[in-house]
Amino acid sequence: MDHAISTLNSRDCWLVLSGAGVSAESGVPTYRDKQGAWQRLPPVTHQEFVANHAARQRFWARNMVGWRHMLEAQPNRAHRALVELEQLGLVSYLVTQNVDGLHQRAGSKRVIDLHGRVDMVSCLSCGLKFPRAPLQTWLETNNPTYAQIAGAIAPDGDADIDQLDYTQLLVPDCEHCGGLLKPDAVFYGDSVPKQRVAMAQDQLGQAGGLLVVGSSLTVYSGYRFCLWAQSQGKPIVLFNDGKTRADPLATAKAEGSCAAALEMWLQKRLQPESK
Repeated sequence: MDHAISTLNSRDCWLVLSGAGVSAESGVPTYRDKQGAWQRLPPVTHQEFVANHAARQRFWARNMVGWRHMLEAQPNRAHRALVELEQLGLVSYLVTQNVDGLHQRAGSKRVIDLHGRVDMVSCLSCGLKFPRAPLQTWLETNNPTYAQIAGAIAPDGDADIDQLDYTQLLVPDCEHCGGLLKPDAVFYGDSVPKQRVAMAQDQLGQAGGLLVVGSSLTVYSGYRFCLWAQSQGKPIVLFNDGKTRADPLATAKAEGSCAAALEMWLQKRLQPESK
């Protein structure tokens, strides 16, 4: 931890890449364990969602239950520490792999939602976008039996109810064109929009280094930030409760609570005499 904090204090303007571990203390669990292995059933992929009506039924049945829990999640100490670090100029930009919007709700201003947000819905045909919240009323009104189900929350507003029969679930369509509606988030198997990637890459180019918080970096869309930082000769610091794909690339790493690590960095920077 001391080496990681010392590395962070050696320069300003860090680009932060955050993952599911940051939201864990808000009650939003991670998909993977400390070794990076799946600890729950994988989510519906983009390809399944687009091609298979049954997959869309499975998704919306789970999402209808999980959405209630997402509304209740609140920013935690890690989110708040990142806000203060941004205000001090230590964090130049925050790129998050999370889709819960908790960074913005905590007060972070310079945020790129790499994988989108689940609080918005878009039509895959006409491109119409609108808030997810009103759709909950439609889902519960048209599927009253499923509306009573209490499932276990999962990372993306999903819920673990796969053992149930959801073949009768009514799936919402776009009121404008009848097209497929999907949360405005990047599903597994899909690609991050190129313009969003370019913006994040540009911010890394302007940053003094890369700090990864709460991510195993198993997914390439996050891991490539470490490859970019390495190619630019910039330091890479990892805060994660477990191993990451980028461990061999790291300048420094601290394991344990993301919130505790971020708060220690903040404390050390505000009280340099305590080093």
